[in-house]
Amino acid sequence: MVFSDLFFLYAFLPLCMLLYFISKNIKWKNAILIVFSLLFYAWGEPLWIILLIDSTVINYCCGLVIENYRGTKLAKAGVAVSLLVSLGLLAVFKYSDFVVENLNAILPIDIPAPNITLPIGISFYTFQILSYILDAYWGKVKVQHDPMKFLMFVSLFPQLVAGPIVRYGVIEKEIDDRHSSAADISEGITRFIIGLGKKVIIANNLFTVVEATLGGNMETLSVFGCWYGVICYAMQVYFDFSGYSDMAIGLGRIFGFHFNENFNYPFICKNITEFWQRWHISLGSFFRDYLLYVPIFGKRRQYLSLFLVWFCTGLWHGASWNYIIWGLYFGVFIFIERKIGNKRLRKIPLVITHIYSKIVIVLGFGIFYFEDLGRLGQFFAGLVGANGNALYDISLQTTFMNYVFLFGAAVILSMPLIPTVRKWVMSKAAGAAVTGTAQIVCNVVLLAVCSIMLVNNTNNPFLYFIF
Repeated sequence: MVFSDLFFLYAFLPLCMLLYFISKNIKWKNAILIVFSLLFYAWGEPLWIILLIDSTVINYCCGLVIENYRGTKLAKAGVAVSLLVSLGLLAVFKYSDFVVENLNAILPIDIPAPNITLPIGISFYTFQILSYILDAYWGKVKVQHDPMKFLMFVSLFPQLVAGPIVRYGVIEKEIDDRHSSAADISEGITRFIIGLGKKVIIANNLFTVVEATLGGNMETLSVFGCWYGVICYAMQVYFDFSGYSDMAIGLGRIFGFHFNENFNYPFICKNITEFWQRWHISLGSFFRDYLLYVPIFGKRRQYLSLFLVWFCTGLWHGASWNYIIWGLYFGVFIFIERKIGNKRLRKIPLVITHIYSKIVIVLGFGIFYFEDLGRLGQFFAGLVGANGNALYDISLQTTFMNYVFLFGAAVILSMPLIPTVRKWVMSKAAGAAVTGTAQIVCNVVLLAVCSIMLVNNTNNPFLYFIF
């Protein structure tokens, strides 16, 4: 099941909210969220709910072992079992085909590919579980004794299948005691509808442009077509993924949870380091906190740790070499910027840093798009006309003019314009009343537009479902 689905919008979610808010006891509220979360996850493939529950049970027990035997080898064994089981399951289901294909390519063997279906959301809930186990071992959070509360943390449907990666410490207190005020519900609904609009109105339509450009013959696509296509793809990924995060954060707010932000207008960054402080924040902070400072061979090795972080960042996104290259590509620029230093970077004129960062980011999304390395090479050649491709073509003009308003809206909305305007209105006399009324009207209109667009659209997968 996906958020951008009419059944979810007008049946699943309203029923869940109705049962949730008529329940006064927190135990009943938690039980309702667990039932609806498991139903949400099982909707597409019921079999994988067994994997989710098994992983939850094993790691719940590991948490108890860590608490009961803290400071002993058994506590370390609890962490080791959790890591082996969680990362082992992730490796088997996500990377087994990739490993077999590469072994067959470099060795004189022919091992049949397992062709194991990837359970939706396994990358996200695995990292949530690992953050809980490591934080519990380090004493940052209390071990959860109630298995049902732990199951709710792992399976909570707003963020289960595509993030953000919510750490246990963020919602630890809210699991036991939370309240949804009228302001929470209002803000949550608004945030959800904004995310829905990002997905349905902008990301889905940008997908059409991307398919018309990057999805075609790269050897004949014009130079401008290559650049236009990859810029549209960068914005499609942003609006698709940040839209899902907005919807998840909004749903969490409705039910009394306060998830951390996952995107903070990344395209306004001045360098690549800042970009990754604003893009997929929950993943970046996970690797920073759990991998970057881990001693390797007994010592903290700065550059080897940096390599591992960006290798894992790429590998986390998918079992394909282009994702690994994509991660290491950004890692190289992070390394360069560290060597230059923040003081020197700040002395560079803003125009230059903005141009530099946007070119690096856009080219990075080109690497992200092409799993076929041959087509990736054609794409890079096409960017400079090395395919013998023309600078410009008529079909590109037609595509651009058909989507010029969409492209303009995407560029504008990728900057913090609306929050700035809203803040300015709120500062004026009667600003709160005006803003509140405008918010209700905009929510109704935006929901209606999205609903109409979804009537004949039966396929609305989010890009990060595959990760």
